Amino acid sequence: MPHREPHTPTEPHAGTVMGMRGCESAAECRSDRPGHRLHAMQERLAGVTASKWIDAIVVETGDDGFATVADFAHDRLRRVWHHDAFDGVLVVGAPVAVHDVYGVLAHGGRRFSVAAA
Repeated sequence: MPHREPHTPTEPHAGTVMGMRGCESAAECRSDRPGHRLHAMQERLAGVTASKWIDAIVVETGDDGFATVADFAHDRLRRVWHHDAFDGVLVVGAPVAVHDVYGVLAHGGRRFSVAAA
């Protein structure tokens, strides 16, 4: 069986999140890389490891998919990225939770795969 490359090679761009490379359109994206589509196993593992969720509040969002959240547990800011800008549901001041191991951001009933930025 020949080796299959999961993504077409792209030119590196300084300052971009690794997970962003090769994603042309959020609506057509089928990638399971961090910050793209939430994989079922990623969601399931995050759900059963409740002690790894970190409560936070959104302090900044952008149309480019980046969001900054204030982490209450460690008194620090975390910057995360999602390819479709969190579907427009994140707003400044919104309470969220970030899974420290599996890269999931929870907002209400919604779950997003995130890449650390």
